[in-house]
Amino acid sequence: MRRQRTIYFDDARHFYLWNFEPPMSLEDAWVPIDQVAGTTVDTFIYGVARDDGLFYTSEASTTFGSNRDSTASNYEWRAMESVRSLAERGLNLIDVLIDRAHEKKLDFIASLRLGGYGSMDPSLSTRNGGRGWVHQEVRDHFTGIVRELALDHATDGVELDFGAPPGGSAYCLLDEDVAQHTATITEWLRRASETIRNRPGGSGIVGVRVFPLESINTQAGLDIRTWLNEGLVDYLSPLVYGHNLLDQDMPIEWLVEAAHDADAAVYPILMPYKNNEQRQYHVREFATPDMMRAAAANYWAKGCDGMYAWLFRWPFTDAERRILAELADPNAARMGQKHYIVNRRTNLSDKVGFERPIPLEIPDADPTKWYPIPFYVADDLGVQADRVQAVTLSMWVHNVVSADEITVKLNGQSLADETCVRSRPHSFFPYDQWWEYHLRHIRPRKGPNVLEISLEQRPERLTGGIRIDDMEVKIEYGPYPTTGQ
Repeated sequence: MRRQRTIYFDDARHFYLWNFEPPMSLEDAWVPIDQVAGTTVDTFIYGVARDDGLFYTSEASTTFGSNRDSTASNYEWRAMESVRSLAERGLNLIDVLIDRAHEKKLDFIASLRLGGYGSMDPSLSTRNGGRGWVHQEVRDHFTGIVRELALDHATDGVELDFGAPPGGSAYCLLDEDVAQHTATITEWLRRASETIRNRPGGSGIVGVRVFPLESINTQAGLDIRTWLNEGLVDYLSPLVYGHNLLDQDMPIEWLVEAAHDADAAVYPILMPYKNNEQRQYHVREFATPDMMRAAAANYWAKGCDGMYAWLFRWPFTDAERRILAELADPNAARMGQKHYIVNRRTNLSDKVGFERPIPLEIPDADPTKWYPIPFYVADDLGVQADRVQAVTLSMWVHNVVSADEITVKLNGQSLADETCVRSRPHSFFPYDQWWEYHLRHIRPRKGPNVLEISLEQRPERLTGGIRIDDMEVKIEYGPYPTTGQ
């Protein structure tokens, strides 16, 4: 049955076990739970696995670090020794977290990556030339871990992470095995779902992490529609793992429609960054509360059933607590300031096959060609017009000069009569331009929008084209009516 949830995920590593000096105290062990308690988060998800082990004391597979005598990494040593120090006191880390979550009135779901191999022969992995889930041994291995998480610990459910490849783990199947063995994955999921739901003491939640596009799931051997038609899952969470750039407009309408037809929920995963180090001359920038609010507003408008956040700046600041204070409230998302950003491509998104609108290359001047940037806006600026203080649409334009003749249209209407302020976008790019349109007459509409750009003519002796590196929309509201718009 569908249910609204506000989820926070901790991967057990980056902002948890990598950081605390052993022996681990209970106060340190409780940190992932305590930092979200008192916000709108009602569900905590713990990522129990990396390719080389589990971040709790396990009988079903390899506990992280238990199969090696030493490590040269300070953070791996902290994790190994922290888990071991609790075990020496008769405490299993996962049980410590479950008990604390329940004490704080949070559901606890264990998230299991399905491409890691732990104690198995690594040659079975598709990453190493093996056939992955074609091997019965691989499927049995994950069955054992699912049984342990569902039956031996007081989890409220298990999330099966099919969406970690290729950034976080190997694909379950080789390309040449997908056609024959998609049904093999589905059959395994049937049995896993039965184990989780039919356990003694009450049915557990079955969640899955998947890719945003149906085509990417199909190419990976994930038959989402059969899973839904058979009622095998309670929720689905779309993402591109490791891409990590906030995408406010994942094209998941197909997933929401299919899930709701099957009475399953969709919780989109909100990535934490605006920029990362993959972009030249940039450092990691966390998304602001206004950006997260815009993302939440879009996904509420698309019919999603809740929000799923993770990997926030740590330790949390007021900004992170503020985001988590709002995520559960569609009205807060609807009424607050918004900062919409168009998601950028990365090497990883290209590798997955997840096309994003920018950077947008315009290779040469041609007045007959138009280049679109689609984007989504949840705000109804007509209904809320009297409270709108400002709407700005901004672009980072690379290799542009002021003598270029460029036409920009929003939903088919030229922005030539709107005020455009040009400035330098970055200290390392004094030769590029940041264009900021102050929109008074032509504004984005609620739902899908498209910005179109035409490079009509370049000045004499300047050849080549331009590139749009960023595109953003900011919407600011005030408490009193705005006149003269």
